[in-house]
Amino acid sequence: MSRILFVCLGNICRSPAAEGILRKKAKDRGLDLYIESAGTGGWHVGDPPDARMIKTAGKRGYKLDHLRARQVELSDFYTFDYLLAMDLSNQGDLLAMAPPNRECDIRLFLDFASSSERETPDPYYGGDAGFEHVLNLLEQGAEGFLDHLEDESG
Repeated sequence: MSRILFVCLGNICRSPAAEGILRKKAKDRGLDLYIESAGTGGWHVGDPPDARMIKTAGKRGYKLDHLRARQVELSDFYTFDYLLAMDLSNQGDLLAMAPPNRECDIRLFLDFASSSERETPDPYYGGDAGFEHVLNLLEQGAEGFLDHLEDESG
């Protein structure tokens, strides 16, 4: 079973949405994955995702309200097969934190998407359109990532 950790800055918008989307899409494909999300910062530890993301994702059938923010921990580099960053800054932070003997692949999530965008923008300070755009990107990334996992497993 592949183990995936999505990572953004505060773990209240992008990474929990990616977690919820991938969980639903994997289930729809009959894939058994272990999926979590975390933030590089600890400001929101224990908080639910942003209410705007819960609402916007919920309209598409993704349930996020049960999730709670947590911060990336050293053990994550050994527990997970993939640490998937939402943007280059998050990826840089992960690479800086990563022990040299880590057992995970640290990549940008949108490297798996059909989109030309490589970074998932943070919708926190924007309006509804920003949340919709992020969900569109995350859905593309989820489909591409699941295709990657299925290709990898033969």
